[in-house]
Amino acid sequence: RQRWRADGRTLRKLPVHVGLVVTEEEPSYADMASLVVWCMAVGISYVSVYDHNGIFKRNNSRLMDEILKQQQELLGLDCSKYTMEFANQDRTGQVLNCQSTLKVLSPEDGKADIVKAAQNFCQLVAQQQRTHSDLDVNMLDNLLSSTNGFPDPDLVLKFGPVDSTLGFLPWHIRLTEIISLPSHLNISYEDFFSALHHYAACEQRWGK
Repeated sequence: RQRWRADGRTLRKLPVHVGLVVTEEEPSYADMASLVVWCMAVGISYVSVYDHNGIFKRNNSRLMDEILKQQQELLGLDCSKYTMEFANQDRTGQVLNCQSTLKVLSPEDGKADIVKAAQNFCQLVAQQQRTHSDLDVNMLDNLLSSTNGFPDPDLVLKFGPVDSTLGFLPWHIRLTEIISLPSHLNISYEDFFSALHHYAACEQRWGK
């Protein structure tokens, strides 16, 4: 526990929001839970979990149980409570610790969310509450519900052989650093921290 917190402090920069994207067909609840708990332990504030089949979101209680189990085993009970949120669902529970917030996402929170945001904006224009010239980046960000209250991801860890994020928040990862790892199955903390170290060493030029 002490080592993980110290590791987080040694990095030149720590991502605020990490996306964990699984492109493999058989997601592992235990391995994903380990990744979430490690994110919490090193001090990452926001974590998004995503698989392109929506398996984690459909079975979020199973994922939650595994996270709680590993959290108690690995971190103990010395952290203050924090909330876990599920995107596009009206359910919140004070069940996880360490001042982090987790969202479990599926493809419906990607392109479909952009379509819904566009429809909502058109409705506002039709009701004369907005004009077409009001639509800009900030307006669209505010209309998107899947990441409401979440900053855009600084880092995406993509697991699996597919060279794609398969619909993970297409609007929000315009400036995101994406690091590919062979698999999330049996992933070690060393592999995870190595990816964070790689991110910390990256020089982001913001399109320059």
